[in-house]
Amino acid sequence: MGNPIIYRLGERALVLDPTPSTPISMALQRKLCWIADLCRDRQEIISAVPGMNNLTLTLSAMSHIPSWQQQLQQLWDEAESAQLSSRHHVIEVKYGGRYGGDLDAVARHHQITTDEVIAYHTAPSYQVCFIGFMPGFAYLTGLDSRIATPRLASPRQNVPAGSVGIGGEQTGIYPAMSPGGWQLIGHCDIELFSPNHNPPSLLQPGDSLSFTALKPVSRGTHAAN
Repeated sequence: MGNPIIYRLGERALVLDPTPSTPISMALQRKLCWIADLCRDRQEIISAVPGMNNLTLTLSAMSHIPSWQQQLQQLWDEAESAQLSSRHHVIEVKYGGRYGGDLDAVARHHQITTDEVIAYHTAPSYQVCFIGFMPGFAYLTGLDSRIATPRLASPRQNVPAGSVGIGGEQTGIYPAMSPGGWQLIGHCDIELFSPNHNPPSLLQPGDSLSFTALKPVSRGTHAAN
């Protein structure tokens, strides 16, 4: 992998951005998460937050900026052979009906049946890229392009915890009730985040997961008018 760009963000933050010289990939994401894990153990680091193929460090003082610019480059070089520990999760989902009110709309959008939407959603093995938006919300890659669906034009004020949704080319699970504009296709009964757990988030960057249908809804073909 090529050399990253490391630049300041505000007074006490640094961004590690490898994408100008390195193609976006899951291997790159794992590398950034490995670096973030190491940084969190350092006293002068307030937070280490992986994003989509980038990493932001917030430091406790401006005086740490020069040394951490060098340390980030060193960690990047050392991470070439790093292996991020990971787990695979199988998550049961109740699709459609009162559990996923947008399942019909997703089917109509693609002119396929709701059963096909479920089949396409449960077939892939997804990868956790990073945690964002809210504690425990995992951004997943691997959604079948045949069911990639635009977000709602007007987001909902309250999306129930456990809701499984599609937002553009990604799918994810809401860990807590919150506003949200993703297309809701199902629901799962799983605790994704608890401050009393170690780590607090069930899903971690580098993990993989698959969805399995629990009592799938069987309906007819929906075609656009």
